Amino acid sequence: MSNAFTAESYDEPYLETCCRSTLHRLLLCGATGRPTGLKDQPCLERLERLGLSELRDDGRFVITQDGLKRHREEIGPTE
Repeated sequence: MSNAFTAESYDEPYLETCCRSTLHRLLLCGATGRPTGLKDQPCLERLERLGLSELRDDGRFVITQDGLKRHREEIGPTE
């Protein structure tokens, strides 16, 4: 195994199963976004801190370009 692969594998924070599920729900919601106040609020906030989602002015979370990339890498296709 090369060192480059090992370093790349641990370069990003681990996403718990609940946060991966939340990231997928953000993808499914598209431009509509997910409102605040749902059971996955802690995961939405964590994804925002990681730059994988953003909270819009209307109080809804949407997936970011980095979130789409992470989804493709860990969950599956985004289209």
